[in-house]
Amino acid sequence: MSQWNRSGDSQFVFSSPYAAPPQPEPKKQKPRVGALGIAALAMSSALVGGIIGSSAFSVSYINSSQPLPVVVNNVDEVNWVTGAASEAGPSVVTLSVNSSSSGGSGSGVLLTADGYILTNAHVVTLGGTTDDAAVSVQLWDGSVLPAELIGYDSVYDLAVIKVEAEGLKPITFSDSNGLNVGQNVVAIGAPLGLSSTVTQGIISALSRTIQVASSEVTDEPGLRFWTGVGESISIQVIQTDAAINPGNSGGALVDENGRLIGVNVAIATAGGGEAGSIGVGFAIPSNTAYRIAQEIMETGEATHGLLGALVRNNSDDESSFSTGAYVEQVTEDGAAAAAGIQSGDVVVEFAGKRVASSSDLTALVRAEPAGAEVEVKVLRDGERLSFKVTLGDAADLN
Repeated sequence: MSQWNRSGDSQFVFSSPYAAPPQPEPKKQKPRVGALGIAALAMSSALVGGIIGSSAFSVSYINSSQPLPVVVNNVDEVNWVTGAASEAGPSVVTLSVNSSSSGGSGSGVLLTADGYILTNAHVVTLGGTTDDAAVSVQLWDGSVLPAELIGYDSVYDLAVIKVEAEGLKPITFSDSNGLNVGQNVVAIGAPLGLSSTVTQGIISALSRTIQVASSEVTDEPGLRFWTGVGESISIQVIQTDAAINPGNSGGALVDENGRLIGVNVAIATAGGGEAGSIGVGFAIPSNTAYRIAQEIMETGEATHGLLGALVRNNSDDESSFSTGAYVEQVTEDGAAAAAGIQSGDVVVEFAGKRVASSSDLTALVRAEPAGAEVEVKVLRDGERLSFKVTLGDAADLN
């Protein structure tokens, strides 16, 4: 296997930026089901929504038959965006995904010169409806190849696929732990089917936790409606104001040098509709994506840490603000109990990152591999304590 480069009342809708492509005149068979999922997350963190039809957008999806290169007509006027896009652009691909009942499109990034590609799980599973979809990949030069699904991870919404090719340009990974708020970024992907689209912005926030619909394939895909319990995942993301729209899912968020800092995964829209970018987009950090992709490439699946504690937001009845993750119960013989964490403790830091809520803690724990050793800081009776915790394996919950 080839190695790859490592260098008040407002309501927001968290939507997977992955789009249904234009379809030919349907044959007279069972109706097609749209593949764009929307998870609505209000300030109260309630998750609602469901699989919706592909005609929900008021604009038509445009099928770009061939990706366009970064056009430079005047080399004296080239800026950093052109440079970053030129460096990373050949490593970003467009995906077309189809099953017998639905279809969609998205983006991906090349991991290796021989055709391993990283994308979102919700793209290749059509929002959790199937794990047997036909996937086609359009490369930067316009060539189209069939792809094989190597494996997907519904816990962090990532997947790896493979095309048979040689001499491709893999993306170069950057260390997402070294990022700064305000740093310039470029998003590259295929919004609304427009391959090789480049948008510019900054990092708006780091270590943001959001909840999105799980892409886990179920036995009854037609009944997938998100009620908020057991139907969503909490993930830690980079927030950006670079325009991200349906079709950008699985694409690249890169720095000024064209190095990958995140995999675009979700957008927020104001209100209950499916409007496009309002400048609030999210990407899975490159370090998390790198670790999970490597495990999928090696074994077909990824591992995730397990703390072994039941937690809730640390807040009172008069405030919606949370100041940590309150430990209600620890699992006997679990990782937390073995390290000395007790019921009544309030987790305020995990692996060097601040914990403000139970969702924060869940997302941070799952971002770590099974067996990882991390430092956990808690408040106990007004005293700040630190524990070394060897995480369990989330697979043990199944």
